[in-house]
Order: sequence, then structure tokens, then C-alpha cells
Amino acid sequence: MRVDHLVFAAEPDGMIATAKRLGDLLGVDPVDGGLHPRFGTRNSIIPLTDRRFIEVVEVLDHPASDKAPFGQAVRACSAAGGGWLGWVVEVEDMSIAERLLGRSAVPGNRHRPDGVEICWKQIGIRGLMADPQVPFFIEWPEGQDHPSTEGVTNAALTGLQIAGSPDRVREWLGLVGEPGVDREEWEPEIDFDFAAPHGTPGLMSVQFQSADGPVSI
Repeated sequence: MRVDHLVFAAEPDGMIATAKRLGDLLGVDPVDGGLHPRFGTRNSIIPLTDRRFIEVVEVLDHPASDKAPFGQAVRACSAAGGGWLGWVVEVEDMSIAERLLGRSAVPGNRHRPDGVEICWKQIGIRGLMADPQVPFFIEWPEGQDHPSTEGVTNAALTGLQIAGSPDRVREWLGLVGEPGVDREEWEPEIDFDFAAPHGTPGLMSVQFQSADGPVSI
């Protein structure tokens, strides 16, 4: 189990402009990720080091975006002005997450502009929509290139500031041990900073280390 990527819903001027702003802050060129036919969305990839990335996503004028939970979540976040939609945890065995949540994962796929199809399984979008402090889960098939390899980067994820409860997140992830998210136990290179939510819980800001120094978005 590891932090895989972060999802940023497009701001009012659209995915391309939003991705460029974020990329400029990090000194990383965004890459056109292509279309999600099952979800009615498209994305831009901002690669990070350590097999991580930022996914900047927007909805398409397509019926799937109204039916798929991921499309619904992106549409709602963008309609509210855009910003951090949530964070995503990679698991090697999706059955672990399925047992935690008590339901089956769903397939996802993305058609890149070069014609390559990227596939995965995911679960937990409805949980994220109900309680935005918790991540959803993803499993990448063995042998497939990870999205973080789709571009060049030297920016690293260093911290997450979350409005919510560390105990709630631990429960969602199925972690055991001392209360609170233990950096040494799980993701020692990422600083988890929890704040009491004023309003809706969720991902408040993300910290990075770029070639030019620390960046907070």
C-alpha cells in the first residue's frame, strides 16, 4: 500500500490551463493523458518522482460522466471552482481493499493520444464522495507502464494536509497499531498533517519539493 497519485479537478478555464499552472509551479511539463471512456472524463498527467503523479481531470460532454461515480465527483468539484479532489492509494492486491469496503472493484481504462490503452482497477470513489478525507484505491496490472513514466520530472511529493481525522483514515485503510498516521510505519517520506475540518473534510493542500525548492499547492 502506497500513495500513488493525487487528483485535481479542472478549474473554470479548463484542464489544459489548469495543468499548465500546476506544472509551471513544479517546473514539470504536463502530458496529455487522453480519455476515460468509462467515466466520461479526460486527464493531463504531471509526473512526479517515486512512481507518483498528479492527475488533472475534467468531465466531457458525455453521458458516462453523469452515470459514473468518478465523472460525478469530478463534475461536482469543478462546478465548485475546481481544486484537489482527493488522493489515491495503490495496492498490489485489490482483494484487500474489496474486503475493507465490502464490494467489488470496477475496471478503468484510458486511451492515450498515441493509441496506447492504460488499464487498472479501482474502488472507493463513492466513499471519497461521501467523506473526501479518505482516498480511493487503485491496482495497476503487472508489466504495464505506470503513468508517472509518461513524462520527465524532478518534483517529489513530500506532504499532504488533510482536513479530517487520522483515525478515520487509518480505519478506512485497514491500518493497525498506534493511533494517528505513523510516518515510520507506512509512508516515511510523506508528512501527513491533519487539521480539524471547518466544513467539509478533504484534501486541503499538497507539498512538493521541486528543483527550485519547496512548493505548496
